[in-house]
Amino acid sequence: MNFTRPSLSLFAIALLAGCAVTPGGPEKDKTYRITVLHTNDHHGRFWKNGDGEYGMAARKTMIDALRKDVADQGGFSLLLDGGDVNTGVPESDLQDAVPDFKGMNLLGYQAMAVGNHEFDKPRSVLKMQRDLAQFPMLSANIYEDGKRMFAPYKIFDLGGLRVGVMGLTTEDTHKMVHPDHVKNLEFRSVVAEATHLIPEIRRQADVVIAATHMGHYENGAHGTQAEGDVEMARATRGLDLIVGGHTQNPACMKAENVLDRAYVPGTPCQPDRQNGTWIVQAHEWGKYVGRADFNYRNGDFKLVSYALIPINLKKSVTLANGKTELQAYAPNIEENKDMLALLAPYQSAGQAKLGLVIGSTDGRLEGDRAIVRSKPTSMGVLIGRALMEKTNADFAVTNAGGIRDAIAAGPITYKDVLKVHPFGNTIATVDLSGAEVMTYLAAVVNMSAGSGAFPQFAGIELRVESGKVSQASVQGAALQAQKTYRMVVNNFQAVGGDGYPKLTAHPSYQNTGFVDADVLKAFIAKHSPIKSADFDPGHAVVRR
Repeated sequence: MNFTRPSLSLFAIALLAGCAVTPGGPEKDKTYRITVLHTNDHHGRFWKNGDGEYGMAARKTMIDALRKDVADQGGFSLLLDGGDVNTGVPESDLQDAVPDFKGMNLLGYQAMAVGNHEFDKPRSVLKMQRDLAQFPMLSANIYEDGKRMFAPYKIFDLGGLRVGVMGLTTEDTHKMVHPDHVKNLEFRSVVAEATHLIPEIRRQADVVIAATHMGHYENGAHGTQAEGDVEMARATRGLDLIVGGHTQNPACMKAENVLDRAYVPGTPCQPDRQNGTWIVQAHEWGKYVGRADFNYRNGDFKLVSYALIPINLKKSVTLANGKTELQAYAPNIEENKDMLALLAPYQSAGQAKLGLVIGSTDGRLEGDRAIVRSKPTSMGVLIGRALMEKTNADFAVTNAGGIRDAIAAGPITYKDVLKVHPFGNTIATVDLSGAEVMTYLAAVVNMSAGSGAFPQFAGIELRVESGKVSQASVQGAALQAQKTYRMVVNNFQAVGGDGYPKLTAHPSYQNTGFVDADVLKAFIAKHSPIKSADFDPGHAVVRR
């Protein structure tokens, strides 16, 4: 007898099969195996790096293997991303992340959260990317002229188990991108939107997942940043899992509310759990694929196992002879040939534009994210001096979020510069009295360490006591309240980006139109070979 004939009702099939079926829902007393695979903060890394780490080709090999393993065990899988596909590698930036979205299509992503960096370019580029993506870009809290800009959620049927995936985007987006790119947009409260939507999704789904680009902050300590995953989980009811992004750290816990900041690739990872909600985040750039295995039975959604799987990550090891070499944390993952065939033409086209050597440096110019967002660095000074020279400014202030990479000792290419400055910001000047300078500095010196707002300085030295500027000197001379000083910043800061004071209404404000990457490129070419010691930040900021 053919039980799947259209003439048989669902009730008749249930009777013939000898099991109870709830229309549109899971069977009673049946265990469903569900695996959520996840990544986040891709940032243009469609190709492996110079050490052979990550890249979409190796990622596809791993994801294909994971899907097969899940299917062989009778389970179902869901591949999600926590947002920020855009910005970070020149080959991708110059091609509007087309290779990245095409690569995600081939990987078979089923949904992604909209990240703040999806707004780094004009709205026309975002529209192109949305049209290109063969999966939904989700965000419940972005409104355009009073209506949601994106689908708020999607329901997936995984073998009869209904899984709802809701998207959410950091409320800080409006201050992290150029205002022209978010004109007429509102980034509403993630907690309010989630609280409203979860019951609606629950009426249609058995499991509710939030794919978010909000950030995982240890014990909810988000500082000057908008609320993240921990805070939302604590403030809402009914969320089973949060697949996050934005803070770009592995969300692996040493203990309750204590993040493992020294997580080693390939070792066990205990995800965070808040108010009954699991929270996962897979670092950044496709360095890992997260795998969360769940069992669902009669309304109980239980985490069975979790792992962060490194994608060809390597460590530097010192040998007995004193030399160092790179060694893999885990067995090598071969690159998928179909993905290589898709992406190779884009990589070649990008390389052809970026290989031009423009200068050299005798030492590392430090712009690594983990460092430049927490203390003064040589890259911060280099950028500041380049801006000062171009505009005849007395001092420079640069938000650390506008500095995206370091430059190693040796030849410097155009690609190296674009990796430092991928956003195409222009630079702006404003002439301020010493008193106005002090007011401005008071607003920026306490920007949270670890955030993109953290300030880098050049041409000015500060003493900060109890969070307040007690002393300042410009070009080695004490700041004078009545004297006029020219400050240079990027236009992102000038319009209030990252929470900086707005400068555009000041009578002396001028957007020069010079692009930051071009200014840095010209400075390096003019002053090469760069002596890295000349850009040591020294005691630019002394805190007591």
